[in-house]
Amino acid sequence: MLGFNEPEFVSQVTSAVGLRPQIEELVDRLVNEGFKHVLLVGAGGTYAQMWPYEHLARRSSTFDVRAAIAAELIVSGDARLGEDTVAIFTSVSGTTDDTIRAIEYCKSKGAHTVSFTGHADSPVATKVDTALVSQPKTWPFDMQLLLFMTRLLSRRGEFDGYEKFAAEFAGIPEILVEVAKQAEPVAAAFAEAHKDSDYHFLIGGGNLWGFTYLYSMCILEEMQWLRTTRVHSAEFFHGSLELIEENTSVIIFQGEDETRPLTDRAEAFARRVSKDVTVFDTRDYPLTGISPEFRGLLAPLVLDTVMSRVSKHLERVRDHSLDLRRYYRVMDY
Repeated sequence: MLGFNEPEFVSQVTSAVGLRPQIEELVDRLVNEGFKHVLLVGAGGTYAQMWPYEHLARRSSTFDVRAAIAAELIVSGDARLGEDTVAIFTSVSGTTDDTIRAIEYCKSKGAHTVSFTGHADSPVATKVDTALVSQPKTWPFDMQLLLFMTRLLSRRGEFDGYEKFAAEFAGIPEILVEVAKQAEPVAAAFAEAHKDSDYHFLIGGGNLWGFTYLYSMCILEEMQWLRTTRVHSAEFFHGSLELIEENTSVIIFQGEDETRPLTDRAEAFARRVSKDVTVFDTRDYPLTGISPEFRGLLAPLVLDTVMSRVSKHLERVRDHSLDLRRYYRVMDY
């Protein structure tokens, strides 16, 4: 597979799911100590990656779980942020400036701060009360966040079958390798067909809305300098659909939660107008060893793996490195 280091990939994902005992210990302690709020704080991609877990809590629990943009949190504040709040942060490098400042802000309000990162000596690890460290460059953080949230909901009696889920989830490294292998020809074909496309329209909903936002902004825009529109499938018919034309590249991310019919509805309309509609559907992947009732939870992880193959092939056919930046961490702002 193009640009895919399988041993490194497996090792990184294994290091993330291997944090399960530490995550469970942390959640149990926080529950026993009576914390009342969880604030999921991120910036850019790490903010978008919080949304599936806010979504899971919102539809499953009465517990207060909210996602927040790091920079906005600092300037706007949060009335519920205090000593009974757990604030969670993620950063691949451990050096994201907005995240570091948000950690300091939350600590100043008395919150208990937790981070997931790949660098134990980084500011994002050393400035928090509790740091859980995986291997460097481990991405995405869905493994840790999913274990954290399902354990929390389980402790509250709002998630059934946690032990079964966590045991099955231990096999995710090998499962995702198989996803990547299956996606490779699809990714190569998409990239070849779209090497000259300079605009993509992305649709997703439910626990895939965060990934839709992330792939649009952080990959296609930031890493490939392509223009995009991104819209939640439930909001598709309230404005953005007017941008679709016969030759518009429409990318649809389809998962397996209760919002699937909303994305089906958007897809049906898009196909009436555009001749270039591509659907990336988690149902296409067997996910051997995962019970049917848990498949929907893994949608962000599955499509992150699929679309990472697309990204590598776009990099190839467009001769545009995914590491190339004009402004981000290049200029002061």
